Amino acid sequence: MKVLVSGATGHTGKRLVPQLIEAGHSPIALVRDGSDTSSLPDGCDTRKGDLTDLPQDVCEGIDAVIFAAGSGSKTGPDMTDKVDRDGAKALVDRAKAAGVKRFVMLSARGVDDPDPDSDLYHYALAKKAADEHLIASGVPYAIIRPGALTHDDGKRDIRLGDDVEGDGTTARGDLAAVLVRAVDDDALENRVVPMESHGI
Repeated sequence: MKVLVSGATGHTGKRLVPQLIEAGHSPIALVRDGSDTSSLPDGCDTRKGDLTDLPQDVCEGIDAVIFAAGSGSKTGPDMTDKVDRDGAKALVDRAKAAGVKRFVMLSARGVDDPDPDSDLYHYALAKKAADEHLIASGVPYAIIRPGALTHDDGKRDIRLGDDVEGDGTTARGDLAAVLVRAVDDDALENRVVPMESHGI
């Protein structure tokens, strides 16, 4: 499948793109002008687009989309809204218009009932809005909600869905593996799936 990846050069994206290639897919990184694409492996094409101003045809010819982008912890609420909420919603709309077969959203644990006193409250609200927009869009989806992320590759010993025991952490390598699986695994279609790594 041709898979458009938003966030391909980020911490998770760097693990995700090689795993897509390994699984036989053709990843296409969505990149802004001036993005450092040196981390992208051979076999990964690029397509220009900024989440704050997406071209209408950005998803043309694409089979699946993975949204793994984030505004980052050092940006303020405005950029969180522009990227994590509005950018994600715009990409969903472009995917719907292009007839994309699956939209995989990297979300976060706890966004349905975020703590107003948490530093991540605004981020959680933005992610929740993006998730709800995707569910309502009619595009076949998988929404993956990991626990707190670590920079480990993980052992692919992963708990999903009802097997998630609480607030366990998630290795980014394991997260990437689940995002790849969600591209074409019918068992994950139209599901919101919590996950965590078991024994990082």
